[in-house]
Amino acid sequence: MTETWPKGVFPARLIEKLHAEGAISADRAFDADQVQPASLDLRLGKTAFRVRSSFLPGPGHSVAERIEALKLHEIDLSKGAVLERGCVYLVPLEESLDLPAEVSASANPKSSTGRLDVFTRVIGDRARGFDQLPPGYKGPLYLEISPRTFPVLVRTGSRLTQMRFRSGDARLSVQAHQALHASDTLVIGGDQPVDNGVALSIDLQGQGRDGLIGFRSKRHTAVVDVDKKAALDVLDFWEPLYAHGQSELILDPDEFYILVSLEAVHVPPSHAAEMVPFDPMVGEFRVHYAGFFDPGFGHSSAGGTGSRAVLEVRSREVPFLLHHGQIIGRLIYEELAEKPDRLYGSAFGSNYQAQTLKLSKHFRPFEG
Repeated sequence: MTETWPKGVFPARLIEKLHAEGAISADRAFDADQVQPASLDLRLGKTAFRVRSSFLPGPGHSVAERIEALKLHEIDLSKGAVLERGCVYLVPLEESLDLPAEVSASANPKSSTGRLDVFTRVIGDRARGFDQLPPGYKGPLYLEISPRTFPVLVRTGSRLTQMRFRSGDARLSVQAHQALHASDTLVIGGDQPVDNGVALSIDLQGQGRDGLIGFRSKRHTAVVDVDKKAALDVLDFWEPLYAHGQSELILDPDEFYILVSLEAVHVPPSHAAEMVPFDPMVGEFRVHYAGFFDPGFGHSSAGGTGSRAVLEVRSREVPFLLHHGQIIGRLIYEELAEKPDRLYGSAFGSNYQAQTLKLSKHFRPFEG
């Protein structure tokens, strides 16, 4: 492939073009909704390998070689199988890559995966890092899966992670972030300045939600089927948390929380964004999973008027006190390589447009 690809994050049309030209291969045809506005969902293959530990293959090895040395047993996913919490699994994905020399790829858990506290990372052959495939990467893709809170039922074709493709570095500078905010209002509410991205703080007052500020996961629950929507009762898996006038929350070590940003955010159609953890030096906690925000998230023409960011939060080894308005994450914006032909929103079947505090799609609405 000698074509020069435009600089920026690839929207759906360019992802489909990569597929048509053989840069993305798959064991079978793409699902109808597999290509998202600026990312591609990746599908689990037929076999999961239970392995002794997580690993990176390093420059001299393939992932398959490492699996052979570390595997405990193989699991057939064709009819579905339960992945137990606290275990590490490697699953060959249905998609593989033969990227052009100037095109790289990165991966992230899907929103619903992060909200279930299922830890996932994409690995490629000879990789020195997780979730990053260098320009020109050619080879298979594997997904490391480690459920942290709930056991999950998965099967061949389940989609737990998503991949973004880009040419060059399209991240905005401080000045470009500020200019985009001035023209398109990237953040609504809160009082944090826009500089190297958009700072997100925590809402611990629950105004408009009768004081509901979040959820803490329960232990020893039933299995979550990752492919079934609105099938589970919230109270069987989560403990609701209320403000009670405190505006503070002590995070218990090793517990998993779903919280929500104080600010509503907006991703214009010309851009995509990624949430990254805030400076870890500010405290012993972190947003557990980064995430992709597609073009049109919170955009009025796509059914949003600004959307809150749902945050998956853990403390590390000690209890930690969070206070209302404390910064907990940051959105970094990138330019798209071209104008997208679809946006994140209800018309596309997106699950989290115009959200406030919302659990994953697997749970029925919580009435409080």
